[in-house]
Amino acid sequence: MEYETVIGLEVHVQLSTKSKIFCSCSTQFGRDANTGTCPICQGMPGVLPVLNKEVVERGIMVGLAMECEIAHLSQFARKNYFYPDLPKGYQISQYDKPLCEHGQIMISIDGEEKRIGLTRIHIEEDAGKLIHGENLGDPDSSYVDLNRTGTPLLEIVSEPDIRSSEEAKLYLEKLKTILEYLDVSDCNMEEGSLRCDANISVRPKGAEKLGTRAEVKNMNSFRFLQKAIEYEVKRQIDVVEDGGQVVQETRLYNSDKDITVSMRSKEEAHDYRYFPDPDLTPVIVEKEWVAKTRAQLPELPDAKKLRFIKEYELPSYDAGVLTASRDVADYFEAVAKNCKNAKTASNWVMGDVLRIVKEQNVAVQNIKVAPAMLSSMINLIETDVISGKIAKTVFEEMADTGKEPETIVEEKGLKQITDTSAIDAEVAKVIADNPKQVEQYKGGKTKVIGFFVGQVMRATKGKASPDMVNKLLKEKLDQ
Repeated sequence: MEYETVIGLEVHVQLSTKSKIFCSCSTQFGRDANTGTCPICQGMPGVLPVLNKEVVERGIMVGLAMECEIAHLSQFARKNYFYPDLPKGYQISQYDKPLCEHGQIMISIDGEEKRIGLTRIHIEEDAGKLIHGENLGDPDSSYVDLNRTGTPLLEIVSEPDIRSSEEAKLYLEKLKTILEYLDVSDCNMEEGSLRCDANISVRPKGAEKLGTRAEVKNMNSFRFLQKAIEYEVKRQIDVVEDGGQVVQETRLYNSDKDITVSMRSKEEAHDYRYFPDPDLTPVIVEKEWVAKTRAQLPELPDAKKLRFIKEYELPSYDAGVLTASRDVADYFEAVAKNCKNAKTASNWVMGDVLRIVKEQNVAVQNIKVAPAMLSSMINLIETDVISGKIAKTVFEEMADTGKEPETIVEEKGLKQITDTSAIDAEVAKVIADNPKQVEQYKGGKTKVIGFFVGQVMRATKGKASPDMVNKLLKEKLDQ
């Protein structure tokens, strides 16, 4: 039997506000355990939360970017459950009245656009963090760090529109890109700023009814998300084909063993005993607030991609790669605006620039090759001062030293030879030294001219103008 996979993702995004959602404690990451707390985020009796307005503003911005309806009235609710890192015994979240509903994210799969619907985006507070003793040489104990408690979160819940691990990865990548464009979160997956839960089920192909789902919690990398989904799909199909039934439960992905393991039975909404938080008034969002926020939205990745295709005459593939990161898109545009050929700029950014970014493990704005330097180097190629081959040497030197391309060309004597007489002498020598290849050319094997070009370029240490070499070789060989 053939099976269809059905996946919905719940993504938790830690907002990069300076203070927490209901108190003035800093959200700074990496402090000593329990040093970034106060009575409010510690859940002490008698304290009252006060909503951070910036959290709502960022929630509205994300909702608009993902084409959601922004609720005029949304409400906070208490989600009751016991866990050692939840000091109040409940989490302040939103339930039946979320801030945003009914949005979408578009992904490109196999050259086609696919819509992934969004059920809701709501605001909530983060819990603390459990640190298990085996990591501290104390396997019999667990420790609680409440620094993260009260950090503002957006939970972005998709419809069950995803059909494969590849689609799930593309969706999460696109979502992360949009959030980075909006600058509402650092989206640092290693630090937990972006975490993903996957609701996974299988059903016979063509069936309408959804299968029983299992939720795999807290994945913080694209690779782990894909591998966890692939394992879980196989596990569920094996259960069904063995005559069993998939149990609704919460599971964890063990990356060391590449398996998912049962954590607990899956809770339903009634298990959390949601009720409106009596300490927080409903959030009223007037139309003027929405309009003002919409006006502040930056150019988003899909719009930027279309503009790059139209304005810079780039292929769709190039535009997609360049706009996948706001920083890379800005870098490319700064280069392209100052050189004649945008496609050449695209090739250099997608190739050598992104290679350096990966090798040095730094943001593109922190490499030593500033956009103006790359523009200057490309212009040196366009004006025949250096060849494309020599440009590779110049780029590596720029990346290592931060020197201007003109300085490197001058210091290393890399200017292209455009003196016809100098090149003509080398062309004549190469032709004289290779009579066999000359006969091949005259016999109709014209592609052998590439051999002659290579010989001349080698003799001139790559400094000869390739166009001039080709022209002179063709003239002499055709004689």
